[in-house]
Amino acid sequence: MTTDARSRMLDGTIRLLARKGMGASFSELIEASGAPRGSIYHHFPGGKEQLLAEAIALASSRQLAALELLRGQDAFQIVAAFFDGWRRLLLGTEFGAGCSVAAVTVAAGSGELISGAGAVFRDWGAKLAELLEAGGIPASAARGIATLMIAGSEGAVVLCRAQHSIVPLDSVEASVLDAVRTA
Repeated sequence: MTTDARSRMLDGTIRLLARKGMGASFSELIEASGAPRGSIYHHFPGGKEQLLAEAIALASSRQLAALELLRGQDAFQIVAAFFDGWRRLLLGTEFGAGCSVAAVTVAAGSGELISGAGAVFRDWGAKLAELLEAGGIPASAARGIATLMIAGSEGAVVLCRAQHSIVPLDSVEASVLDAVRTA
């Protein structure tokens, strides 16, 4: 098998987690990747848990790279871009997709997967805090605003999907922008 098959497996897993969460079966994960069943054990000898762990690590690195593109912008632009990314995902999938890392967090039976998801959220929070501080927010407030951005957006995404409405995300973004103004 080529690394293309491995990449397809990871990409398919990220997409499936974002749509179906941990309720996705192993067969669905394989189908989403377009790879033969045997290849999953070739590339991921640890089975589904290894595949999930590597998928959330890849999702994390992609999000960190996307956040890094915001370097040099002011805090208001960072917040707007962050929430716009969620808005595009929700509207582009007709409220069918959310956060693959959150999906693992709420339903994983493995302490290692939950720990990995926790590390992802810590990394995202640290990157956002760093960018917000560089964008004009005092260090004393940047971490709290970053946490508000992540926690608020994750909760808003759940509400948006359930209500088929972007209003919860818009409301959370407005609250975060108020926190930025106050800081």
